[in-house]
Amino acid sequence: MNEAINRDDLYLFQTGKARKAYLTFGCHYQKETKTHRFTVWAPNAKSVSLVGDFNFWNPLSHPMKSDKDGIYTIEIAGLKKGDLYKYHVEGYDGKCRYKSDPFAFCSECRPDTASRVWDFDDFKWADKRFVNQRKKRQALDQPMSIYEIHLGTWRMPEEEEREFYNYREIADMLIPYLHKMGYTHVELMPITEYPYDLSWGYQVTGYYSVTSRYGTPEDFNYFVNEMHKAGIGVILDWVPAHFPRDEHGLAMFDGTHIYDHEDPRKGSQPDWGTLLFNYGKPEVQSFLVSSAIFFADVYHVDGIRIDAVSAMLYLDFGKQQGEFIPNEDGTNINYESINFLKNLNTALRSTYEGFLTIAEESTAFPKVTSDINDPDGLGFVYKWNMGYMHDTLYYMELDPLYRKDNHGAITFSMDYAYSENYILPYSHDEVVHGKGSMINKMSGSYEEKFSSLRALYGFTYAHPGKKLLFMGGEFAQFVEWRDKEQLDWFLIDDYEMHRSFNSYVARLNELYKNEPAFYEQDMKPEGFEWRLQRDADHSVVAFVRKAKKRRGKKQDEILCVCNFTPVEREKYPIPMDKKAKLTKILDSNELEFGGDGDLSENKIRTKRVRVKGGKGKAAYQTVAAVSLKPLSVVYYKVEEVEEKPKKKTAAAKKTTTKKAAEKKAAEKKTEKTMKAKAGTKKKAETKPKA
Repeated sequence: MNEAINRDDLYLFQTGKARKAYLTFGCHYQKETKTHRFTVWAPNAKSVSLVGDFNFWNPLSHPMKSDKDGIYTIEIAGLKKGDLYKYHVEGYDGKCRYKSDPFAFCSECRPDTASRVWDFDDFKWADKRFVNQRKKRQALDQPMSIYEIHLGTWRMPEEEEREFYNYREIADMLIPYLHKMGYTHVELMPITEYPYDLSWGYQVTGYYSVTSRYGTPEDFNYFVNEMHKAGIGVILDWVPAHFPRDEHGLAMFDGTHIYDHEDPRKGSQPDWGTLLFNYGKPEVQSFLVSSAIFFADVYHVDGIRIDAVSAMLYLDFGKQQGEFIPNEDGTNINYESINFLKNLNTALRSTYEGFLTIAEESTAFPKVTSDINDPDGLGFVYKWNMGYMHDTLYYMELDPLYRKDNHGAITFSMDYAYSENYILPYSHDEVVHGKGSMINKMSGSYEEKFSSLRALYGFTYAHPGKKLLFMGGEFAQFVEWRDKEQLDWFLIDDYEMHRSFNSYVARLNELYKNEPAFYEQDMKPEGFEWRLQRDADHSVVAFVRKAKKRRGKKQDEILCVCNFTPVEREKYPIPMDKKAKLTKILDSNELEFGGDGDLSENKIRTKRVRVKGGKGKAAYQTVAAVSLKPLSVVYYKVEEVEEKPKKKTAAAKKTTTKKAAEKKAAEKKTEKTMKAKAGTKKKAETKPKA
């Protein structure tokens, strides 16, 4: 074995405990010897050699040496940054394959598949302040509004000679837009290297390479660095559930299934045509955990969103009877996957304070989000609330006439809102494959569609949970997301309704970030209170969001009222728990947002009204009378008004005076009686005894 490799590092890799396996495996420059060392795991291979431009891709030129565990190494002088290489692997099955380096830091742009010699010595970071503040910035009681983006189609160059903008160019265009719109984070659809454009990056072949479609690793360093300097967090979509069968990738790497399972009932995902990782292998755990750590360590990213967690948790996910093997206890839970996810979350969250791990998990699997020390939890920071997304979109697609019969779709989310730490996503998955764009999902006429989407977004921004919106949804793009064309930016330039809608989303983000009531108690029941929950007949909901209580100050509260029908409701009574004055801070019907300008009241004072059939204290109720415009949402700041002592009438004053006089006379009479008794007692005491 090559003694340059640390035995302790190999032990960690082989026991599933490695967190930085990329420091051992792959290609690394050795300053002492001025060579490049290559290290690869191929335990069942008959032989492995290094091939590349430097040896004219000759498998006989540079054979690699292996130890007893199948760790192959070689050192070569004379290579330079950017040189191409692969491993020529003679597999256990007798077949020879040219394999990309699983730990390559840089790769060729598709359709070419070679790895590149690379190092990270050239980039100077300037984001220390942001990283040091990450724990506070990304705490559960802070605002988080995420802009999900596909880098290749957000904007595309007009020049025909190139397909994509560079990471640097995208950063320079994107940052001003994110600032204008008020987003706190950007989430990138997968940028780990992948061969097939239409997989959108969800079929990964390079778990340590940022895709070369948009530039070099240093270019991506620049992207993250500039985002941090601008105060914007970066979240990566990361895919540890499955990988493609491409010849140059992980599949059959040494002629056997070292990354997946030999039995296709365990190792195959028929719905996607991909292979499932074998989390029971310690080396696979080390490989994947180190990949996630790599992006946090080398690229300074602030979080990862893990795709297809349900496919990891359930052995029968996407499979028919006979296509999977249950556990020995007869259940369908993948215990090896659970162990991996716990290890992954522990590694990331204990190493990088404030780092976000986010699960896309579409079932009701318990305790997805938990403290990393909770033995029963998976340890994620957040979970996508897929139920919220499905229910609200189903509700808004209905003709308003039928919404009253489906009222639970808009209110049910609060029944489980505190079971996990949630992000409310309207993601790329909802605007492709014939599902329709966000605006086209809305029922009604052209104007009603815009009104409905404003109402939905207004409801969502006030609802407990962090926010996520896929690109294009912020200016109501009418066509679905097209994975080969850029967004329809001309809509903002040429059409007032889209420009106004864009301003509306910016205003929502501004209010959301500036009003602690909207985010401080997202994960606590104390931060939310229904005002109208069961008003199905009118499809009206109202609730109050509350900030944390602060000593010596009144608690910040905001009332949100949504009318999900195209019917105007004058002076609609919203029950309130106290006497208050309300000041409007948002009206989705404003002209500047694309509404008709017919608005709800700017200021309202609550009043006491008689309740029909009520008795005693229940005979009266405190309400705020709000004029609800069709398909609209309004926010009001709630300021409690202290009760003042009531002024007394003349009759009351006369009665009070009479009672006071009677009381005074009674006191005098009592005093006179007491004095008389005292005098009698004194005489008795001075009388001589017989």
